Amino acid sequence: MAKRPLILVTNDDGITAPGIRTLIEVMNTIGDVVVVAPDSPQSAMGHAITINSTLYCTKLTGVDGPQIEYQCSGTPADCVKLAINELMDRKPDICVSGINHGSNSSINVIYSGTMSAAIEAGIEGIPAIGFSLLDYRWTADFESLKPYVEKITRNALANKIPTDVVLNVNFPKVPKGKIKGIKICRQAKAYWVENFDKRQSPMGRDYYWLTGEFINEDRGEDTDEAALGGGYISIVPTHFDLTAHHAIQQLNTWDFDE
Repeated sequence: MAKRPLILVTNDDGITAPGIRTLIEVMNTIGDVVVVAPDSPQSAMGHAITINSTLYCTKLTGVDGPQIEYQCSGTPADCVKLAINELMDRKPDICVSGINHGSNSSINVIYSGTMSAAIEAGIEGIPAIGFSLLDYRWTADFESLKPYVEKITRNALANKIPTDVVLNVNFPKVPKGKIKGIKICRQAKAYWVENFDKRQSPMGRDYYWLTGEFINEDRGEDTDEAALGGGYISIVPTHFDLTAHHAIQQLNTWDFDE
């Protein structure tokens, strides 16, 4: 009998979020599950790690399912580091992060706590996938995503994700049963135009809410934004080597001698 894979589950919305509870349920059908997730929301934390304060991690009891669960006071990247180095007796066969409440397509991947957890696992040499749904609501429909999450995860385990690559998977917000399929994409070239809503507290102190408008100037049909806009699931292979290899030759022509 084949040994069941060991699966690490994490997220950035917190261990009680409906998205991660759905992900845990699906992963229990695939392998043995260990959950290490933040004890409170950590959205848009990027790849932050805790270095100037203490970290707390508590094993939960009475969980609904066969999985082992821990809640951590740190960031998503902290959760993966703790899981690998302290809480698990061996490296997981795969790490899955999410399902995030909200988009992590295009430039959003830079800010994403969901994807930072997956990338941290990738840095450690562990195959990893970040899952996100383009719906911020706590009541979003995650149920209909289960077959796709299972199919993508089983494919990743069977076919092996390329070395130094993690998968950024985004689900469109469409009516139940209306997902058209899955597309392998590139990240769209898009950006946010930020605005700060300046207000004043009753004590007279200024405070700010970050708002903004998402601008997609990429008209390519092979992008994640195009796929999602057409009702498809987007999968973007993402790597964490940030070197702009195409710029090396040009920079070597610069004169650094006085």
